Amino acid sequence: MPVAYITHPSCALHEMGDYHPECPERIAAVNDRLIAAGLDAYLLHRTAMPATRAQLARVHGDAYIDAIEAASPEQGLHYIDPDTAMNPHSLDAALHAAGAVVMGVDLVMAGECATAFCNVRPPGHHAERRRAMGFCLFNSVAIGAAHALAHHGLSRVAIVDFDVHHGNGTEDIFQGDPRVLMVGSFQHPLYPYSGFDDPAPNMVNVPLPAGSDGDAFRTAVTTRWLPALDAFRPQLIVISAGFDAHREDPLAGLKFTEADYAWVTRELMQVAERHAQRRIVSSLEGGYALSALGRSVAEHVRALIEG
Repeated sequence: MPVAYITHPSCALHEMGDYHPECPERIAAVNDRLIAAGLDAYLLHRTAMPATRAQLARVHGDAYIDAIEAASPEQGLHYIDPDTAMNPHSLDAALHAAGAVVMGVDLVMAGECATAFCNVRPPGHHAERRRAMGFCLFNSVAIGAAHALAHHGLSRVAIVDFDVHHGNGTEDIFQGDPRVLMVGSFQHPLYPYSGFDDPAPNMVNVPLPAGSDGDAFRTAVTTRWLPALDAFRPQLIVISAGFDAHREDPLAGLKFTEADYAWVTRELMQVAERHAQRRIVSSLEGGYALSALGRSVAEHVRALIEG
């Protein structure tokens, strides 16, 4: 069964200024590497639809959605914070990024594919219920997870976040919700300077000090994530797939390699095989060294294909 590959042209039109690390070239770096690696033939290409207001409102307040819509400029850039800006295409891109995860959920729940990868931007996992931050406007993974619960009637969805930055927005939205288990690892201390402890029983945070390599990551996954996931028995796994813990990435100080991303994907595939009818939806978060990003996503997707 092929892996769904979901993107939208608007994701390459959103930009936040010259030299911003979260740049449009990230989309092409992933797409080009998948083609060069010979993986494109195994992908079911789909074009994302925009998330609806109702889908957004499951995780973001109406006033927040209104504020993001109002902040969309007709020209130039509108800065929400020093790191996060909108150009005239940003709102469209954010809606399609969230819609891509919703589409991925629909595809795996319908059995059209077992797994999906969303090559989208802006990223989402820093977006809280009522606050945009950290390059993020709408929390795409949270919106997809909430769609699985509300529209498809699932009772247990796991969110896995291996971005180098803590997924504070996803935590803000789902902490204390027994229907969602979130497991994550990230460099600490590092932006957004959160996640050092577990604020609720459904949150499993594993902070890693700067300099940690793939062995430390694998230990965290084996000792903390996998037991929690197996105890939870998720019916669907949604991945915040950030690749900025790679040793070549300029924004942080962990030392992961492509092999680490392939390994964790295979481990999650085994969890999905045991509990979730192999259903996984993965969405791009961070990753700012373009070559490393492309190589890492290719190994992540290869593992999804081979799983």
